[in-house]
Amino acid sequence: MSESTVTLDVNEGVALVTLNSPPVNALNRAMRRRIVAIFDEISERDDIRCAVLTGHGKVFCAGADLKDRPNADIAGDFLEHNRITRETGNAIKECAKPVIAAVNGAALGAGLGLMAACDIMYASDNATFGMPEINVGLAGGASMLRTLVGRSTLRRMFFTGQRLSAHDLLRRNVLEEVLPPDQLLPAALALAHEIASKAPLAVLYAKRAANMVDLMPQRDAYRFEQDFTMALAKTEDAREARMAFLEKRQPQFKGR
Repeated sequence: MSESTVTLDVNEGVALVTLNSPPVNALNRAMRRRIVAIFDEISERDDIRCAVLTGHGKVFCAGADLKDRPNADIAGDFLEHNRITRETGNAIKECAKPVIAAVNGAALGAGLGLMAACDIMYASDNATFGMPEINVGLAGGASMLRTLVGRSTLRRMFFTGQRLSAHDLLRRNVLEEVLPPDQLLPAALALAHEIASKAPLAVLYAKRAANMVDLMPQRDAYRFEQDFTMALAKTEDAREARMAFLEKRQPQFKGR
């Protein structure tokens, strides 16, 4: 059952991951485990070089399934629930391949967290974004919001549950592009195919570097990147990329 609620389709180096639990793609533990398994699979598959995450229907993800809350009377249930909740986002953020979000509608609570874990974010012009946990007597998600918006906006969304529109986030430089619903997925897939056309090892190193430099001072981060550049310069793909550029042809990468 969980396999049908999150689907994986692969075409020409691009994985399309679709949340498919109508009507609002709310996340329960089975779906979270499926998401973790899919992105771990994407990390290890040589035939996948980039991924797109989207939702089926008119909602990207309305957040956590309130029918699947942990039971405080069962020892360890809250801890197990919290662990798989954390690892859902971590599996996307730590995926070895770049992940593009194609947010096709509301992204609320845990749904906004899924988007925040992605590398590049596109949205449809009818998408909305919020952390409504405060409205059901809970508080969570500030650590995800802080990767997207500034201090004041974070607190306004966190304390009130207010939603922002796709154009609000575009103005704040959170989203890469806002598109009509019928253009969203084609645009995200086009970018994914462009990334998939690059040297595979370079993309792997680029993803690792992008994640690590978020955590490091600029001086240390640049040294970290230089080590990657030096290692990549010795690969067959780097030599092929240079020769293809000089010979004005498409490169033929081998992933080594």
